[in-house]
Amino acid sequence: MNNSDRRVVVTGLGLCCALGDNVSECWNNAVNGITGIKEINTFDTEGCYAKLGAESHIPSKELSGEDYDRSSLLCIKAAGEALSDAGYEITEENSDRIGVIIGNCVGGAASIDVYYTDEMKNGGGKSSDILKMTASAIANNVAKHFGMNGVTANIVNACAAGTISLSYACDLIRAGKADAFAAGGSDSFTSLAFAGFHALHALDENPCSPFNNSHGITLGEGAGVLIIESYEHAAARGAKIYCEILGSGVSSDAHHITAPRPDGEGQMLAINRAIKKSGLEPKDIDYINAHGTGTAKNDEAEFLSLHTIFGENNHLSVSSTKSMTGHCLGAAGSIEAVLTVKSVCENVVPPTIGYTEENLETLKEKAGNIDFVPNKKHEKTINYAASNSFAFGGNNASVVFAKEPHKIPDNTNNERIFVTGIGEIIGKNRIEISSDDYKEHGIKMAFWRKLDRFSQLQLVGGMRALRDAGITVDDNNSADIGIIIGTANGPLTEIVNFQKNVIENGTASGSAFSFPNTVYNAAGGYFSIFAGIKGYNVTNANGNQAGLQSLCYAADVLRNGDESIMVAAGVDECTDVTEFLSGRLGLTDKGVVLGEGSVSLILETEKSANARSAKKYAELKGWSCAHKSVEFGSIAGSESALEKAILGACENAGISTADIDIVSGFANGDKELDELEKNVFAKLFGEKCRFINVREEVGEAGAAAAAEQAAVLAKTLNEGNNGTYALAVSVGSGGQYSAVVLKKVG
Repeated sequence: MNNSDRRVVVTGLGLCCALGDNVSECWNNAVNGITGIKEINTFDTEGCYAKLGAESHIPSKELSGEDYDRSSLLCIKAAGEALSDAGYEITEENSDRIGVIIGNCVGGAASIDVYYTDEMKNGGGKSSDILKMTASAIANNVAKHFGMNGVTANIVNACAAGTISLSYACDLIRAGKADAFAAGGSDSFTSLAFAGFHALHALDENPCSPFNNSHGITLGEGAGVLIIESYEHAAARGAKIYCEILGSGVSSDAHHITAPRPDGEGQMLAINRAIKKSGLEPKDIDYINAHGTGTAKNDEAEFLSLHTIFGENNHLSVSSTKSMTGHCLGAAGSIEAVLTVKSVCENVVPPTIGYTEENLETLKEKAGNIDFVPNKKHEKTINYAASNSFAFGGNNASVVFAKEPHKIPDNTNNERIFVTGIGEIIGKNRIEISSDDYKEHGIKMAFWRKLDRFSQLQLVGGMRALRDAGITVDDNNSADIGIIIGTANGPLTEIVNFQKNVIENGTASGSAFSFPNTVYNAAGGYFSIFAGIKGYNVTNANGNQAGLQSLCYAADVLRNGDESIMVAAGVDECTDVTEFLSGRLGLTDKGVVLGEGSVSLILETEKSANARSAKKYAELKGWSCAHKSVEFGSIAGSESALEKAILGACENAGISTADIDIVSGFANGDKELDELEKNVFAKLFGEKCRFINVREEVGEAGAAAAAEQAAVLAKTLNEGNNGTYALAVSVGSGGQYSAVVLKKVG
C-alpha cells in the first residue's frame, strides 16, 4: 500500500484551556466570542506592565492525581477526553499500535520553579521534582497513564510543536508504523514564559486582538489532543469519523531566532507544501485557523503570506482563536486543530474578537478578498480547512483537514539512504570549545555570543557534518535540506538560570537576552540561520535515545519525499546545573560518568548523493522505534520494547539478527540499565557479535552519545573488513528505544 492510499482520520477530540474544561465548553465559548483572558492568578506580576493571561481554572490536584508536572497533567486530561470520545479501548493486544506524540514549549518549567524555590528559599528541593523538569517526560507520562505502548515523541518546536506533532503522527500512520496516535500538545502557564515575553516587551497590556490591534500576545495554557487513526483501523472498529487529515508542511525561516521573515517566505513554504501534499490548490481552502499571535511582526508577515498565496481565493475565511484562548505556546497548534476540526464538522467559523467600529473600518481597507471574521462567527460550508503555526527559531507548520475523503499524491521516495557526512564534538565531562571551533566555519563572535552552550555545541557539530559531506547550502538547495535534532534535556542550564533569576528578583526581572535560548528548538533555529537551511526542522526531546531516534525520524522524512538531505543530530550538555541535578538523582553514585556534545550525521537519498558524487560511509538500511510504558526515571520491565526495536530495525532492513556483525549498545555504568541490555543482547545475539560501547570513550552524553553510536558504526563499516551489517540501539527513560541497522557500502 502506498502512503497516499492510507487515509488518516480524526476519531476523537480532547481539549482544556481557559475557554473550558472540555471540547463542548471550549467550542461553544469560541464560536460565541467569549474570551478566557483574565487577570493572572498563577504567580505574582508585581512590577510588570502586563497582567493578563488565559489560565485554565482547573487546579493540578484535581487532574489525574499523579505526581507529574502540570504540562503532563493537562495533557492526560485532554487525552482522556479524546480517547473516550473516540471510543478507543486500549488492551494488551492493541496497546503497542497506538502511540503518543505531544508538542510542548516550556517542558516542566512549573516544576523547575517549584524545585528551585525550595532549593533557594528552603534549603533543598525534592528529587522527585527533577524528573518533572524535562519535556522528555510528557509523552511518556501520558502513555504510562493509559497503557499505550506505541511510538512516543515530544516535539519541542516552541509554538509550532502542537501542529508538527499531528504532522509526524500522520506520517507514521501512513508509513504503517502505527494504527493510531494520541497526538497534540500541552503547556502550562508559567512565570518563565511570562517573564520571557515580558522582557521582550511582546505582551499586550490588553487582551490580544490579532490582525487588529497588534500590540502583543496574551499568554495562555491548556492541552489539545486528537485521536488520529488509519481509516482502515477506524472503520474496522466502527468508530465515528470527524474528518480526514490530508497533507502537512514543515519549514524553517533561516532568518532570526525570535522574529519571522518579513517576506513570509518560510511560512509560505510550509503552507504551500501542506496544500500540495493534500492534492489541493489554494483556491480550495475554505477556512484557516491562523497563527495570529497579535504581535506586529508576526501579524504582518502572516497577513502578507495569506494574501500572497490566497489572493485568487474569494471564499476564504481566516480567524485567530488566540484572541480568546490566549497563546498556549506548544499547545497552541493542537488546541487550534481541535477547533478547526469542529469548524469543518459544524460549518461554523469562530471569530477573532476585539474589533471596535474604527477597527472594522480599517479592516475593510486591508482585508482584500479574505474574510477575517471580526467579532462574530460566520456560518458557511467548510470542505477544506488549514491550521497554521509559526514559532521561535523560525519554525513553520501547516496541516490541512477535509470534510470528505480526498486522494492525495504519492510522494513516497523508496531510494536507498546513505550516511554521507559526520560531525562530532563530544567527550567525557565538559569538553573545551575554543575559538578555533567556531572560527573554522567562519562563525563570527557577534553571532556566537548570542548562543547558549547547548546551541554552540549543535552549531559546531552540524557545521562539521555539512563540511564533511561537502554540502554547500545555497538558494538552489536550501529548501531541500532538513534538520532533526534529538535531545534528552535541551537547554536545561539556560532554563534553570533564567528561572532562578525570576525566583530571586521577580517576574519583571526576566532577561531578554537569555529567554530565546530557553526554548528547546533554539539550537536548531540558530543552526538553520547560520547554515541557511530552510527545509524541515524539528527538535524531539525524548530521553537519551533521542539522538538515535533523530536518525529514524530523518529517514522517515526522506522516505516521505519531503527532503533530499537531512541533518540528524543528538545534542546534550554537561554543566554545573546538569551535574548538580544528576548528583541529586544519584546517577554519579551508580557509576555513570557524564559527558556532553553534539553529533550530527548527514542522511541523503541515493539520487542526491550520486548527483554530488558524495562519499558514502554506510547505507541506513533499517530503523525502528519502540516503547514499553514504565515510570519515567526507570527502564525496569521494558525489555520487550528493546527486543521489539531491534527486531523491527532488522525486519525493516530485510535481515535477521543472525546477519548482524557489530552491535553498539547503551551500557553506561548504571547496573540496572547495563543488566537489561546484557540479558537482551545475550538472547538475541549470543557470543557471535562484536560489541562496541561508545560511552566508555565519551561518557553518558545523553542524546549525543546515542547519535555517536551510529557515527562510530558508520565509520567502522567504512574502514576495511569489519563486517556487512551493524546495529545501534539506545534507550531513554521510561522504556523508550530506537534502533538502526547500517550496511557496508559496496
